[in-house]
Amino acid sequence: MRIGEICTVQTIYCQGDETVQAAALLMRKHHVGDLVVVEHINDERIPVGILTDRDIVVSVIALGLDPASLLVGDLMSADLLTASEDDDVYETIDRMRSRGIRRVPVVNNAGGLTGIVSVDDLLEFLADEMGELSRISSHQQSHEKRAKQ
Repeated sequence: MRIGEICTVQTIYCQGDETVQAAALLMRKHHVGDLVVVEHINDERIPVGILTDRDIVVSVIALGLDPASLLVGDLMSADLLTASEDDDVYETIDRMRSRGIRRVPVVNNAGGLTGIVSVDDLLEFLADEMGELSRISSHQQSHEKRAKQ
């Protein structure tokens, strides 16, 4: 299955020149724990980083810094892993696991943001897959019962 089929398409994003406080308010408004940081290039929103609520707590609040005086671009994780919409789910899981990353922006062929996939999205997908696999046994048993009659 392609990652574009299971990603969340309603991705909340901001630009690097926004304040950390504005980013936190955006997270609160949309009930999300991360923002994809983008640059607008050729009518595409190109992901350049990601900012999480944990980044804000650990790097700003815990240190007593003023979130209104810091910019998202100064705090975001810029070593960004992205996935193409056409990437295989299992390959994406492997790349996430090898880098210890919980959220990955999903991009189109032009590099524009089309969604985000999280560990939670992948767990839901895998749980559905396991449920389908478990139905094989019950289907086989009912088929055998019919055959014996």
